[in-house]
Amino acid sequence: MNDLYERVDKALDEIRPYIHSHAGDVNIVDVSDEGVVKLQMVGTCHGCPMSMLTLRLGIERILTEKVEGVTAVLSIRPDDIDLDEIESEDDAAAS
Repeated sequence: MNDLYERVDKALDEIRPYIHSHAGDVNIVDVSDEGVVKLQMVGTCHGCPMSMLTLRLGIERILTEKVEGVTAVLSIRPDDIDLDEIESEDDAAAS
């Protein structure tokens, strides 16, 4: 894990109680070296019409204000995740 990932995760911990109060959560899918944060809304947030508003007006605003280096926040749907690519990246990092 890189430093930016850890700082994003820590900032999300401040937001998670609100999201949990609505029976949802947010998972980090990826944080690129360029500062692009890919998140997945889960629980009741997944598919909720308000989740994009929560992402844009809440999560994105907070991450770009509190975490230096974050340049963009993207929402990733579960079917957008390429598990084979993630596994091959994990294997390469372990080598």
